[in-house]
Amino acid sequence: MRWALEPASAPRVLDLGAGTGKLTATLVALGAEVIAVEPDPAMLTELRRSLPAVRALPGGAEAIPLPDASVDAVLAGNAMHWFDMTVAGPEIARVLAPGGILAGLWNVMGDGDEWVSGLARAGGSAAIGPRDTPAGWRAETADMHLPKNGEPARFGTPEQAEFPHGQRRTADSLVATLATRAGLLVMPEQEQEATLGRIRAFLASRPETARGKFTLTMRTGVPSRRS
Repeated sequence: MRWALEPASAPRVLDLGAGTGKLTATLVALGAEVIAVEPDPAMLTELRRSLPAVRALPGGAEAIPLPDASVDAVLAGNAMHWFDMTVAGPEIARVLAPGGILAGLWNVMGDGDEWVSGLARAGGSAAIGPRDTPAGWRAETADMHLPKNGEPARFGTPEQAEFPHGQRRTADSLVATLATRAGLLVMPEQEQEATLGRIRAFLASRPETARGKFTLTMRTGVPSRRS
């Protein structure tokens, strides 16, 4: 986030598709003036409960409840792939001040662990999709800012950066997280159970993941663009 916001001094930031406020809380800790916008009422309620001092509004990327040129940056954490940029692009450009920043953030699995490739094969694209690996997210997000109707882009060519980190996991906690992926959630129950069963079996078969805790190598991929 520091890298994405570096060009903006004392930034006014819109967390768009803010969910329950995980990204919002970190922006607040960095000293930004934050407004959160989230379309889901249950998530918005949780955000307001956990961050009562933050201005949190119902709305989405295609209809942002803010005036023109009211923020210096728009950030979206694991959310921009849901936006219809044909509509959302002009809306985001409208609320950004001149020269403002649009940045997406995606947490992806690192490519340093050989067993992650096997996990991707066991779970299929519903569990680990094209945006969930370093090479994939770069390709998938390179033109995400472009409208799909041939209209001119509202933002410049993105700069892309990656930031390594890791998560302490167990096989059970990793399976529980993968079970929340959208691709798995929309599966018929029987197919979902079969997919999770293959993932559990794979993790149980690998020495890196079969016993107790392990570190899942991660990266946060950040494409940033100026309006």
